[in-house]
Amino acid sequence: MRWTLKPKPQAEKTKALQQALDIDANIATLLVQRGIETFEEAKAFFRPSLDDLHDPFLMKDMDKAVARIEKAITNKENILVYGDYDVDGTTSVALMSSYLKTKHNLVYTYIPNRYDEGYGISYKGINFALENHFTLIIALDCGIKAVEKVAYAKELGIDFIICDHHRPADKIPDAAAVLDPKQDDCNYPYKERCGCGVGFKLIQALASKEGKTADDLVEYLDLVATAIGADIVPIDGENRILAYFGLMIINSNPRSGIKAILTQVEKTELTITDVVFVVAPRINAAGRMKHGNYAVTLLTEEEPDMAEKYAAEINDYNLERRETDKRITEEALEQIEEQKEQDRLTTVVYHEDWHKGVIGIVASRLTETYYRPTLVFTRSGDKLAASARSVRDFDIYNAIEACSEHIEQFGGHKYAAGLTLKEENYEAFKQSFEDEGAQLDDVLTMRRITELCGMSMYVKIGGCEAITDINNCVNMGIDNLIAPMVETEYAFKKFMTSVKNIKNTDFYFLCETKTAYENLDSILDSEEASLLSGVIVGRSDFTKSFGLGKEDTDSDFIMEKVRDIFTRVKRKNLKTTMGGNISVDSSNHIRGLYNDGILDKIESRNVVVELDDENVKNFEQTVSGMLSYEISWLEFKALNYGGICNSYLNRITTLKKRI
Repeated sequence: MRWTLKPKPQAEKTKALQQALDIDANIATLLVQRGIETFEEAKAFFRPSLDDLHDPFLMKDMDKAVARIEKAITNKENILVYGDYDVDGTTSVALMSSYLKTKHNLVYTYIPNRYDEGYGISYKGINFALENHFTLIIALDCGIKAVEKVAYAKELGIDFIICDHHRPADKIPDAAAVLDPKQDDCNYPYKERCGCGVGFKLIQALASKEGKTADDLVEYLDLVATAIGADIVPIDGENRILAYFGLMIINSNPRSGIKAILTQVEKTELTITDVVFVVAPRINAAGRMKHGNYAVTLLTEEEPDMAEKYAAEINDYNLERRETDKRITEEALEQIEEQKEQDRLTTVVYHEDWHKGVIGIVASRLTETYYRPTLVFTRSGDKLAASARSVRDFDIYNAIEACSEHIEQFGGHKYAAGLTLKEENYEAFKQSFEDEGAQLDDVLTMRRITELCGMSMYVKIGGCEAITDINNCVNMGIDNLIAPMVETEYAFKKFMTSVKNIKNTDFYFLCETKTAYENLDSILDSEEASLLSGVIVGRSDFTKSFGLGKEDTDSDFIMEKVRDIFTRVKRKNLKTTMGGNISVDSSNHIRGLYNDGILDKIESRNVVVELDDENVKNFEQTVSGMLSYEISWLEFKALNYGGICNSYLNRITTLKKRI
């Protein structure tokens, strides 16, 4: 286990919350570090309420999904509830089928075979639906990328409702309804749901048509809490509410299947950790070692005696799973040592005989030994299949996507994913994935350093439409995003449109050209400027854009332009930062801007310092500290990345001259 220290929050936020709640300063600090800054937010945190759940109809296509199910019930159609073979998938299927069976008696379930069909929607499953006269399939925890398969079903007269939480591709399946809060055009306020959580929102919407509320659906929350824990989604927002009430049900009146599992362990009261490590592995074992149908049968069984029988069988599967994943983990560790790959940035291992059902667990085990992104491959038919697990801050989905030229199929999310590829592409993929690890490691290292030191991290985005880069940065917890070389109102709007839905991140406009200077008023007057935290002047490029040289960076001409920019920016109540060749030669200008109340920060490429009376008074010492830190950082990178390149050497030489 690795602990990450959160930076100390702003003193004024902590003090305000301390006063509002009349609590100890340390408790207030802990709350602010968790994003809780107001009395109402604290109330919601300490007193979860089902009334705080969002309206399910805020989710895109929810009205279509409800209408299609109501039509199916009215017309007495056969409905097939389809889900993946893991905990999230089987709990989702159990939840949806149990609820629908209270309204309709023509409801059946389908879990794909891990070996014959693989993950997600399969042609075999669709053909099963056709042969058995199903006209509606409700897919849970899968389907968001099944474009061709949903089209195939539609040709056969079978409609799909997709309830998924994985990231969509560019094209969305042509289904009767697609429920996935991660769709770009879905405005549902909470995005980090599990598949079972999306299924719950659907039954919540269906129940509302009868005048019922979430309070009438608490009997299903033991399943939702189990899925939330097993799928390692963030336990905040709606997930925290559902997990809280789900645990209450698990500990007081769980369904027969979960109760039967609990009789096998010596626990009087379960926490969410117990759900993850006690309940979830047993449910998962069915799909891993035999078939996911066993788990659905257990979770939907109402007769206690039969539930205990099914639970005992699944416990045997779990014991078998433990022995298998232990053996394969040992073999994988031996392979890493034999191939002398202990010092790589990623782990990619393969053996054709490894059990497909446990490679995800093995991947997790390997991250405990080598704290790095991990993929474990085995043979699956005529292809290789892998399960991927990540570490904090590394978005493994994005990394795999960057290697897609070597891949046949993939899906997943930030911390877990799966893929298939042809055997001849394995080595190329392995190297490509290692390259992605190396590319991101620099940023991740800096992220950890800044957190340990209580600092914030700024990242420049290379283009206003660099959506992948923006998402990577946000997923790594970047505090500040900077848009460089934005010169027009149009370009500025494009950047702000790309980031407008991102929370807990500040956005800065980098004014570094003559054109940007000339368009400053239109940029600051635009509606999108309300999302800005501040403006940075990059004097190096700014000076160059006027046809001047480096020696003119601190000239009166340039500094008059800088003063003009900051004066206009301050009228908008935004923060100001000055960069570009910061040295002791800048001291007089910086002191003047600070004393006039129009300069908040200074930056030197890799370091930003917030100005105060003390560091302005001792400016030479402040600059020396900034530049010394940057030199140390560059030397650190050189030490860890195989030698000093010319750009590092040149930069270090320049910085030493400035000191």
